[in-house]
Amino acid sequence: MTVLITGFMPFGGQTVNPSWEAVSALADTIGGRRLEKLLLPVEYGKAASLTLEMARELSPEVILCVGQAGGRDAVTPEVIGINLREASIPDNAGVACAGTPIDPDGPDGIFSTLPVREMAAAIRAQGIPSRLSYSAGAYVCNDLMYTLLNHFRGTDTRVGFVHVPYIPAQGSPCLPQEQLTQALAAAIEAL
Repeated sequence: MTVLITGFMPFGGQTVNPSWEAVSALADTIGGRRLEKLLLPVEYGKAASLTLEMARELSPEVILCVGQAGGRDAVTPEVIGINLREASIPDNAGVACAGTPIDPDGPDGIFSTLPVREMAAAIRAQGIPSRLSYSAGAYVCNDLMYTLLNHFRGTDTRVGFVHVPYIPAQGSPCLPQEQLTQALAAAIEAL
């Protein structure tokens, strides 16, 4: 099985993004699954287009995207992506969105096609806090999740998203980067 796993560049004045720190520290193979890692810009549309481009090359069975969620105290697999772009800050290209649909013809929401409950349970079994999230927000993380879920609807490619909290250098609440990497490895083994 090939898993395309993505993380993001820093945004919002931060100098680090724990999603990429955790993803880049993962082994290249976990539980017989080959990982292909991709660093994404925090830009509406562009993050998804780069992921789709790599997916065309790799034909992965799973695409697992990872993003930063400051203020959360647990690793949170996302249950649903919503058809909305809206945030209080612009993306890293300076694009600001308020009330804009991602796909004017798409459904309002699309559920993850990954086993999110099993993933959260596997993370908790490692002694790391984890729970399901029912809101990936409406910023670039959700834009990526929704776009991929919409694109791969009705196919065998499974798609999901996991948010991770800050690492200690960014503030609190936080978890050590090593725990975030361990959590992602456990989630991958649960696929």
